[in-house]
Amino acid sequence: MKLTVVKVGGKIVEDEESLQRLLHDFSSIEGGKVLVHGGGRSATAIAAKMGIESTMIGGRRVTDAEMLQVVTMVYGGLVNKNIVARLQANGINALGLTGADMNTMRSHKRPLKKVKMEDGTEQMVDFGFVGDVDSCNGHLLSTLISEGVVPVMAPITHDGEGHLLNTNADTIAGETAKALASHFDVTLIYSFEHAGVLANPEDEASVIPLINAENFNQLKADGTVSGGMIPKIENALEAVKAGVKQVIITKADAIDGTKGTIIR
Repeated sequence: MKLTVVKVGGKIVEDEESLQRLLHDFSSIEGGKVLVHGGGRSATAIAAKMGIESTMIGGRRVTDAEMLQVVTMVYGGLVNKNIVARLQANGINALGLTGADMNTMRSHKRPLKKVKMEDGTEQMVDFGFVGDVDSCNGHLLSTLISEGVVPVMAPITHDGEGHLLNTNADTIAGETAKALASHFDVTLIYSFEHAGVLANPEDEASVIPLINAENFNQLKADGTVSGGMIPKIENALEAVKAGVKQVIITKADAIDGTKGTIIR
């Protein structure tokens, strides 16, 4: 059975028009499907209304105890349930899940990590209540999917000891796809605001059609691929190595898998 795992970023789910189109396109995908979402902009905005300052280091959110409450409410509640309700309206029997629900995904609290700062220096950073994934229950998810349920995964996991942890949505998508690769023919789609991985960031027509382990090192070495795109592609290659058929990085309005950068 074909299965498509789609990861959509907060910029898409927080805009009414783009969200409606995304969910319509997602609902039209044939076969089994899973949606993984972010919601960072909403979390930042709601935190600000509550007088809680957001701290980002290296593009990653530092999650203290107060911010953990915010992201749990926003990701696991507001954003997740809004998507579930919209999918139900599109005829999709969706089920919203955090990693804690049915023990779907466990993680451990990230240890101190060396991060390259904007000034070029490196610094050890405590990201707080941020989780790095240990396991994903592919058997349980596959059972739900086989019964016609569409999981909608929020970027919150748990450690098995009663603690919730904020977890990167790209990682959630990758780990979900890998866990399901032994049960289905899995395609993982990372959707964002560009048409794919671009050879020229200023030219949306310069999509690199195929990236694999052989040409990735050269693309990094010559600077074609840089910044936050590097870990995204590294995660994609790991997913392929773990049995995912292919990973596609594409624009949010092209999640049918016919456009974008294919990673194999």
